[in-house]
Amino acid sequence: MREKAKIIDKDTLGRTLIRIAHEILEKNKGTKDLCLVGIRKRGAYLAKRLADYINRIEGESIPVGILDITLYRDDLTLVASQPVVHKTEIDFDITDKNIVLVDDVLYTGRTVRSALDALVDFGRPKSIQLAVLIDRGHREIPIRTDYVGKNIPTAKNETIEVRLEETDGKDEVVIMQTQ
Repeated sequence: MREKAKIIDKDTLGRTLIRIAHEILEKNKGTKDLCLVGIRKRGAYLAKRLADYINRIEGESIPVGILDITLYRDDLTLVASQPVVHKTEIDFDITDKNIVLVDDVLYTGRTVRSALDALVDFGRPKSIQLAVLIDRGHREIPIRTDYVGKNIPTAKNETIEVRLEETDGKDEVVIMQTQ
């Protein structure tokens, strides 16, 4: 794989997350009953950043959880014979809350479907909204996003890599292309 193009740099990523935070607050009319749940791994970091921006804007902290969807995947047997399961960290009641599910890239919709299955095992939210940094198209399941950082149509031989300071040492989003 080779890097085809950098589509988001550190500054653009920050501005994008600030915009999404404002959109979340506008749609939900503030922070009342609002919670963020990030899909492990990068979605969790993005959820924490969004919560920080919401706190700066509104002066109120909101609960943030981390969701591991490993055992809910429909391709679990294709991923690994011994999949690594990480801890889900949702230490608040999601019942009757407005949950914003956060992920880095929306592609086929299968990850989000798995996350929805996993999330409802923790309670019955009032609503579940979806925020993604990148929507690259190619949906296989009728899933749509409520908040999107950037729509990037991609070819089948391309992938999107979201690189975050917390996991990769830098903030950027790049398109990778197979030869």
